[in-house]
Amino acid sequence: MRKLLFAFGTRPEAIKMAPLIREFRKYPDVFEMLVCVTGQHRQMLDPVLALFEIVPDIDLDIIRPDQDLSDITSSVLKGMQGVLQKVIPDLVLVQGDTTTSMAAALAAFYRRIPVAHVEAGLRTHHMLSPWPEEMNRSIIGRIATWHFAPTARAKQNLMDENVPEDRICVTGNTVIDALQWVIARLKSSGEMIRQMDALLLRKGFDIRRLDIHRRLILVTGHRRESFGEGFNNICHAISDLSLAHPDVDFVYPVHLNPHVRKPVHEILGDRTANGNVFLLEPLDYLPFIYLMSNACLVLTDSGGIQEEAPALGKPVLVMRDTTERPEALEARTARLVGTDRENIGKVVSTLLTDKNSYRAMSKAINPYGDGHASERIVAFIRTLT
Repeated sequence: MRKLLFAFGTRPEAIKMAPLIREFRKYPDVFEMLVCVTGQHRQMLDPVLALFEIVPDIDLDIIRPDQDLSDITSSVLKGMQGVLQKVIPDLVLVQGDTTTSMAAALAAFYRRIPVAHVEAGLRTHHMLSPWPEEMNRSIIGRIATWHFAPTARAKQNLMDENVPEDRICVTGNTVIDALQWVIARLKSSGEMIRQMDALLLRKGFDIRRLDIHRRLILVTGHRRESFGEGFNNICHAISDLSLAHPDVDFVYPVHLNPHVRKPVHEILGDRTANGNVFLLEPLDYLPFIYLMSNACLVLTDSGGIQEEAPALGKPVLVMRDTTERPEALEARTARLVGTDRENIGKVVSTLLTDKNSYRAMSKAINPYGDGHASERIVAFIRTLT
């Protein structure tokens, strides 16, 4: 029996690790599983764990007020050192590009424990964009023994960095596994949908406003590299659009980071009074997916949403200058719009008014998988036992 340690600490990691953990649970005679969370996103992590019925075996609980990336890195390294010394796993699994993943992989490397990297090989080839995620992911790529690439392009990126081909497995992205599981739950339960409607109403948005004449644009934004002028431009663009399209609701669950909340509320606060801009407190994963499923398009700087929204047929406009997910651009499910105020407004308005442009993006095929990524990863790791 092989001992596996799953290490993660943020909501996106939890979402993408959850279906993998559920799949590994099918083989209790083959794998001993331990889940270690760092708590990098304490408030946003716990609801995902509850949704997917994951109870951590170890919780480092590193979150502290006003901590920066150095604090997070050192806390995870120190905490994982003790965990690895006690547990001595055969394999450590990390996901994506977070500081938790990078530091956990580094801790495993220091103890010469093999690392498996879920969602490996994504690259922009720009060290500072996205920051610090591009560097985090590259560091994990140097450390990992096994690489689970979501796409053929991601595999090629790894091979270009001299990763042996027999250590790479193209799987699709586990986020699609998680998304399909959640959507199936929503579709099977009228009571759950009623609960989501009531929850959103408490948060400040009545989803019953929507009909064939009234549409919803879902907005998210939190990228560090956009703090300052970039975020101001994004907020002004949303304000402009809300005035130009009074029949469209702009719903923005606002990230907890003060560098996000300050410009959002200063620039968009006046548009919320009897207007069509709704600034909500952060949403848990389930109501967020429900909201996205009711949107006509998504305006975001998130990485994961570039994978999730196309699976729901929602065009994605990416408020960044680069993306480590170029497959979405090539498939035309996503489009880079940067943080330029005029460009954001122009592209959004085109999609709202040009049915052919909208149809071309909403009907494009999602390149990120078929919902069976977790099965492929487990099958591959079973061959190593």
